[in-house]
Amino acid sequence: MEKTFAHRRREVIEDMPFIAEFKDRWPALFCENQVNSEFTRITTVPLLSTFMAQLDHYSSQLMKVFKKKGGAAGRRINLIMVAMDQNPSIEVRRECILKALCVYLNEEPDNLVKKYMDVDVVAETEMEKVVLGIYAVQREGAEATDPLDDVGILVEGCSVLQDLRDVANGFAALFGLIYCLNLSYPKDLRYTFEFLQKVVMGLDGNKLSTKVQVLKNKLHK
Repeated sequence: MEKTFAHRRREVIEDMPFIAEFKDRWPALFCENQVNSEFTRITTVPLLSTFMAQLDHYSSQLMKVFKKKGGAAGRRINLIMVAMDQNPSIEVRRECILKALCVYLNEEPDNLVKKYMDVDVVAETEMEKVVLGIYAVQREGAEATDPLDDVGILVEGCSVLQDLRDVANGFAALFGLIYCLNLSYPKDLRYTFEFLQKVVMGLDGNKLSTKVQVLKNKLHK
């Protein structure tokens, strides 16, 4: 994969192939380890370790900022955070913070993270309609503390990554895939991804939108 990197990047950027076709041509890329490696080849930054370490670094301050949010967004954030009382694991904490971040920035986390039950007969049909997103499958009757059955990434209705363990890991993998496949951020979640890119990952962080700059300033008070 290292030796074919330049050829693969040229194909992605110049040809802009359909994802299903690109996956058929480069199947080895579509696993978590290779996405991590490819991201590092592009940016020189380790993907997963940096994403999680920086997200955890900002978590306490983000939660303080979230608690001050009023109105409908504040109430929505409070409902998201209830999951942390039911399951205090670091994986659930990270998921809640990422979803609350979307809401705080007036964006919709449900447009990105689609949750299904393992018995949902229409899940496959619905997944085929997803342009870019994370799917999470939960076993019917599962307790709040039970792990998800599967977490993966959908691009152009195609399942490109599976077995990602938890939603926060799905966020990191999706962020990496966007770089690997030269994709645009979803327009309705552009501020969330800008925050992840420029604040959490520290990539091209010199110029921020007003909305993200205001949040960043609040984190450093």
